[in-house]
Amino acid sequence: MHRPDTAPAPSPAAPIDAVVFDLGGVLIDWNPRYLYRQLFGDDEAGMEWFLAEVCSPAWNAAQDAGRGWDEAVDEAIARHPAHADHIRAYRDRWIETLGEPLAPTVRLLDELRGGGCRLYALTNWSRETFPHALERFDFLGWFDGIVVSGEERLAKPDPAIFHRLMERHDLQPARTVFIDDTAHNVEAAARLGMQAIHFRDAGQLRRELAGRGVAIAAAEAAR
Repeated sequence: MHRPDTAPAPSPAAPIDAVVFDLGGVLIDWNPRYLYRQLFGDDEAGMEWFLAEVCSPAWNAAQDAGRGWDEAVDEAIARHPAHADHIRAYRDRWIETLGEPLAPTVRLLDELRGGGCRLYALTNWSRETFPHALERFDFLGWFDGIVVSGEERLAKPDPAIFHRLMERHDLQPARTVFIDDTAHNVEAAARLGMQAIHFRDAGQLRRELAGRGVAIAAAEAAR
């Protein structure tokens, strides 16, 4: 059965007072291909095989859920010893997997700062690499709080990490908007009663937030 990507807007009796952002794919461009295109050169197929079979999304997700990088690298090398140098590069040159801020969404986040809602982030991110993001992206300091999966040893879409976010920051699900570019994270938030938005681009997000009554300062000037 098809589930909608976006939850229904709240009733007037439940005005939104908090907005929660995912980071990667919403505010920050992150992609391991930025690093591995340098290492594989013209061998696009080899790079894609490596990122699917050796340092795969599931392998990386284990770090997001709290596994340490030393353990992760050792495990991958044990499976694919011929690729040891490329595996070590994932950790040693991780900073090169970061792209630029997604400027239109960062601009919208800035506008929301003047709108009266509390602002939070809930991100699947390794506790060992997240400090690099804090150093690079000043706008991460705009949030009232950030819950990092690697620090919690829990990751989206596990309901437990959403509960931790809400309990730690005293959020009421029906009065909270959650924004993520991954459908199953959006569905998990919606099942918990949050006003969930499947992010596609900043323009779509602006319209959906406005439709839920979220105040966006200087929105007209930004269009």
